[in-house]
Amino acid sequence: MLNRVERFEDLIAWQKARELTRAIYQVTHCGMFARDFELARQIQKAAVSIMSNIAEGFERRGQREFHQFLSTAKGSCAEVRSQLYVAFDVGYLEEPDFLRLLAQAEEVGRIVGGLRASVERLGNEQRSSS
Repeated sequence: MLNRVERFEDLIAWQKARELTRAIYQVTHCGMFARDFELARQIQKAAVSIMSNIAEGFERRGQREFHQFLSTAKGSCAEVRSQLYVAFDVGYLEEPDFLRLLAQAEEVGRIVGGLRASVERLGNEQRSSS
């Protein structure tokens, strides 16, 4: 599977993380959210971290390293989800926006988790055939 992908930009996980990051930046530049610089910056950094870790891990070209970077990306997905709850609870997000972003973050987490499992399987297959 990964052998056919030549660029991190071709990974669906990275593409979906990019979409999530764009959406996070859009909502953090509006209304009360835009005035809470700390929370806005924190959730932006977490979203950027997802796509950055996917890209960096892929470019390292080692399965163990890629797996580790994907684990970090998955953790950043959880961080985004947690911060979305904060934003919703304090009234920065309306329920429809919160639910849409939460669903996006959950989808990215599932895709990153699937990619991580695939990388792990591939590494196990290569180790067992050696």
